[in-house]
Amino acid sequence: MIATHNSQNGKYSIELHTFGKSGDPLLFIQGAGGLTGVDGFLEDLGRDFRVFAPQFPGYADSTGETNIDDVVDAALFFHQLMDELNIPTANIVGHSMGGMLAAEVAALDIHRAKKLVLAAPAGFWLDANPIPDLFAAQLDEIAALLFHDPKSPGAQLMTAIPTDFKALETMYVERVKRFATASKFLWPIPDRGLKKRAYRIAAPTLLLWGESDRLIPPIYAKEFTSRIKNSKLQTIKEAGHMMMYEQPEAFVKAVREFLKS
Repeated sequence: MIATHNSQNGKYSIELHTFGKSGDPLLFIQGAGGLTGVDGFLEDLGRDFRVFAPQFPGYADSTGETNIDDVVDAALFFHQLMDELNIPTANIVGHSMGGMLAAEVAALDIHRAKKLVLAAPAGFWLDANPIPDLFAAQLDEIAALLFHDPKSPGAQLMTAIPTDFKALETMYVERVKRFATASKFLWPIPDRGLKKRAYRIAAPTLLLWGESDRLIPPIYAKEFTSRIKNSKLQTIKEAGHMMMYEQPEAFVKAVREFLKS
């Protein structure tokens, strides 16, 4: 179900996707690409959990991005949203940029996350293994950065370049809007101080990584497991950065088993 949630006395209007009606609450924090509208893995997780998946301000129909300047603002936005949704504590799953923000939410208030799943999170920087600049990538280069098999039907569908001029114009406008928001956290590098705060994360944490991730390579997993106590790594075969779209069954299985254990 998709609904509009007015947050913080009108500061934000949030496009909120929900899945499932029973089970522990699960907050999903999207990556820089936003929710796609074809998010079957969330529907699958909704069989066991009450899933709340907001489009971040500046994405789709969510507004209020001018009120968020940095990762602390973003984390506090999610704290307040959780209170408004009456889920002061929840399982939190974040992907890429959303993984960084999920880690910040859990670090700033150790009681927010019951368990934490970080799927190929951003947030660190290794000079020896720099992260490609997704903002500078050409449209025809994106599939190879995000997918294990950039020629697969799913990859082609999600990265197709419209041939209709109006559709292409709309896509560019939406891309610029999303990246203007994401760049607050990711550009020029995604090191916004998480390494100084990660030690505070108290929730049991699962790091999930696609073995073929070319955007944030799996070498970054060591940085997270070394800085977050009670954390472990699990990799998904034949999956790149968009593991939940390439291997949705493996992704959901890993998340479900960890959260239920």
